Amino acid sequence: MNKYESVVIVNPNVDEAGLKALEEKFTGLINENGKVESVENMGKKRLAYEINKVKEATYMLFKFDAKPDSITELERVYRITDDIIKFIVVKK
Repeated sequence: MNKYESVVIVNPNVDEAGLKALEEKFTGLINENGKVESVENMGKKRLAYEINKVKEATYMLFKFDAKPDSITELERVYRITDDIIKFIVVKK
């Protein structure tokens, strides 16, 4: 298993309950084939440039261990989740 970090940029219209639901969804998905070390809600921040007419968004940072083949599934779920504006997964 490798160590990864993932930053997810969430639509600012999502409330606290929605953020908690997204956190639980992705934590559960990661835990199927790995282990989540920490999840940090970094709060709302202004974006460097406008994305889909959105100027600020909520950032979430996931640190986890996972098998390399499970990253493809995680990224697929990120792509089909409507509340996710952008994401990145980086091997540490």
